[in-house]
Amino acid sequence: MTAPSIRNVSEREARQVAEAAREQDWRKPSFAKELFLGRFRLDLIHPHPTPAIDDVRRGEKFLATLREFCETEIDGARIEREGQIPDEVVDGLKDLGALGMKIDPKYGGLGLTQVYYNRALSLVGSASPAVGALLSAHQSIGVPQPLKLFGTQQQKETFLPRLARTDISAFLLTEPDVGSDPARLATTAVPDGEDYVLDGVKLWTTNGVVADLLVVMARVPASDGHKGGITAFVVEADSAGITVENRNAFMGLRGLENGVTRFHRVRVPAANRIGPEGAGLKIALTTLNTGRLSLPAMCVGSGKWCLKIAREWSAAREQWGRPIAKHEAVGAKISFIAATTFALEAVVDLSSQMADENRNDIRIEAALAKLYGSEMGWLMADELVQIRGGRGFETAPSLAARGERAVPAEQMLRDMRINRIFEGSTEIMHLLIAREAVDAHLSVAGDLIDPDKSLADKGKAAAKAGQFYARWLPKLVAGPGQLPRTYQEFGRLAGHLRYVERTSRKLARSTFYAMSRWQGRMETKQGFLGRIVDIGAELFAMSAACVRAEYLQETGDHGREAQQLADVFCRQARIRVEELFGRLWTNTDELDRKVVSGVLDGSYTWLEEGIVDPSGEGPWIADATPGPSGADNVRRPIR
Repeated sequence: MTAPSIRNVSEREARQVAEAAREQDWRKPSFAKELFLGRFRLDLIHPHPTPAIDDVRRGEKFLATLREFCETEIDGARIEREGQIPDEVVDGLKDLGALGMKIDPKYGGLGLTQVYYNRALSLVGSASPAVGALLSAHQSIGVPQPLKLFGTQQQKETFLPRLARTDISAFLLTEPDVGSDPARLATTAVPDGEDYVLDGVKLWTTNGVVADLLVVMARVPASDGHKGGITAFVVEADSAGITVENRNAFMGLRGLENGVTRFHRVRVPAANRIGPEGAGLKIALTTLNTGRLSLPAMCVGSGKWCLKIAREWSAAREQWGRPIAKHEAVGAKISFIAATTFALEAVVDLSSQMADENRNDIRIEAALAKLYGSEMGWLMADELVQIRGGRGFETAPSLAARGERAVPAEQMLRDMRINRIFEGSTEIMHLLIAREAVDAHLSVAGDLIDPDKSLADKGKAAAKAGQFYARWLPKLVAGPGQLPRTYQEFGRLAGHLRYVERTSRKLARSTFYAMSRWQGRMETKQGFLGRIVDIGAELFAMSAACVRAEYLQETGDHGREAQQLADVFCRQARIRVEELFGRLWTNTDELDRKVVSGVLDGSYTWLEEGIVDPSGEGPWIADATPGPSGADNVRRPIR
């Protein structure tokens, strides 16, 4: 067998590629960035930002139309059963203009705000997560968003009208041996006259099976007149040399049109390059700044459904003389689902409205929303299955076959699981957010811990760091969170905001202490960094929940109930935060590393005895050597 095409890179090179793709500057304020620095900038999110009246009118009108379509045309059970979204559903979505929700009306789109786009995804995702994934992959990470941000006027005029009404798009970055480490990217785009010639294999191409247009990340070799580097291209999916070699199947999202796509000498006009050579990863990451919000938006929809089913079932099901909701063990789960759904919707709506206003930098907020939404969404689905008991483990068709309501709780659990991996796994999100959270420290003291810097550079860095910390550290000692009358306008929630203010300073002190202790080894302390980020996520969610509750109180829209939900959420979150702080310094991280070394060197193979491995034969990573395809093309355009 031919060896897989692997681009070997060192750990240092991989980090350099990732660092070069980051947005280096902070031109606008960021609530979450300030939170990690111990500065609770409530003024950046309160009063709660609100959408323009015209945006609301246009958004609500579309949601009403979309709701009717979801209720009458989308059969989630059929999609789950057949493992495919019917063509007529996709055609109907095209007719509604759902492919162009975020595209400017001048190109044929609906021009919805981020707020209403996310609400639309939440709605359609509740009808069928597979349909929600199709629309999200098309608009959040597919061709429209990078073109909107980085495309030329000609590219926008050429492609956006198609993408708004008829053409489905997909985003192709991942490869069989390339996940979150893009330095290993092996797909190449070699300049040839007025074209580039693409060769390589892409894995897990959501929408790739039915896509008409692709945004492809490929490596351009450096040469005379070509800077080279990872570069983004718009590629026609029916181009000669493109083969969709497999339609992948998963434990959930069974209607997902996700495949393996091979490029063999595919010619792409240079005019289809998005941005300059070498800017591909930066384009991808910038696109995800708001694109990541679509996933937690659908988690909000899942939370709402979990709450509805939990309420209805727990009132109907009786044990020991009363409804199970009245038993504390079950009631605690219902309270968690209700409070967390409220907080997650607050996080998504707040982040989305800030994205629409474009006055704040929301790269950390969006990443926190994705991280928090995917983790909490999974927990809510899991709790719903537990509340349903044996019926939660039973499939909806089986329930219906024996005469009970077909509640697809187990499907929800399967569908939700991928969210902890999609668009950046939880582990990668921890590292990404942690890097942004310590950016201020690395900006002033990074040269101190860089082994390649000279003594002179280290001396300059020491002086710069001394000035920064002389001003910053004293501000972490005391703040408004210690004053009993601060944030009084929030009533019963004021105490929670005081807690957030105090705790943000404690979080910043903990981060500084860790950097002082571990210095250059800080980046290897992934357990510690993950807990720091999780604390920040809880504090952000608490802040968003309180601000949303206060806004609803002022507008008279379920204000009292919102205050109650925000209060219980904050109390639950505070318990989680205190546990995370305890685990910053009391944990098994070092022991875990030793056990892992033992596992890898075979010290514990005796523990694996007494089983039969049902896995099939084959390599762990499929061969991705460039060349012509030997498989049938399973691409299925919907026209």
